[in-house]
Amino acid sequence: MTFRAFNQKYLEPFFELLMIFGIIALCQPWIEPLHRYGLTIILIGLVGFSIVIKIPREERQADEGSQ
Repeated sequence: MTFRAFNQKYLEPFFELLMIFGIIALCQPWIEPLHRYGLTIILIGLVGFSIVIKIPREERQADEGSQ
């Protein structure tokens, strides 16, 4: 597995889910440390996602016989 494939399969969804988790953490009132660091979690997810989407996706090779 190349780094580009790893990035596309694991890192992009991870940072998307981290941003969603940060929003949930910010909106919930029961666990105070999650509420306190919710904005930080969102920002880490946003910066990470901004970095990993700059990495070009892995190009798929077309079938040579089907032209």
